[in-house]
Amino acid sequence: MLSSKILLIDDHSLFRTGLRALICNGLQDVSVLEAASLEETMRVDLTDIHLILLDIKLQGLNGLEGIALLKRKWPETPVLVLSADDAPETAQLARERGARSFISKGDTADNILAAILSVLRGEADDAEMSAQQMQEKTRANAAKPLLTPRQYEVLDLVCQGLSNKLIARRLDLSENTVRCHVQVVLTTLQVSNRSEAAFAARRKGLVN
Repeated sequence: MLSSKILLIDDHSLFRTGLRALICNGLQDVSVLEAASLEETMRVDLTDIHLILLDIKLQGLNGLEGIALLKRKWPETPVLVLSADDAPETAQLARERGARSFISKGDTADNILAAILSVLRGEADDAEMSAQQMQEKTRANAAKPLLTPRQYEVLDLVCQGLSNKLIARRLDLSENTVRCHVQVVLTTLQVSNRSEAAFAARRKGLVN
């Protein structure tokens, strides 16, 4: 493994600093780039990312809601979700949304490093393989796309013809966060614009 580049997305600067030091001291030939939010990540032109470390609870668009955007920007780059919320259903949801693996922030330093190294090497444990199989089954059988409740709200307002600015006011969000939600909705529905999204949403029965 040579010159692996990791992108760390977390809104706590002290945690980023500590994790970066842990990774750089514990793994050879690894560099760590940092971002405080998904919105910041989308604005930066980064290339050749080998692994994305993603927190769930972020300001603005949260980690689970933003995995689709990251996979769109770096389709070949695995996402490792690192979160203080280590509930089994949270880990499963992260995998269903496209994360390669999940590890708790409360885990030991050795286990965190081992998880990072495993993903960099392209390894997957039995639990992750089962999650991937479950994801394929869900994708084949599900009638509705996998959107968060907030994204369904955004989709409904898009279908009503509201602009990003008006949606932001209605939902008390920043316009940039709404823009990211809309991008996730377009990607999930596999359409290229808002009109196609509205048509697809009505055809699939996602909105009234």
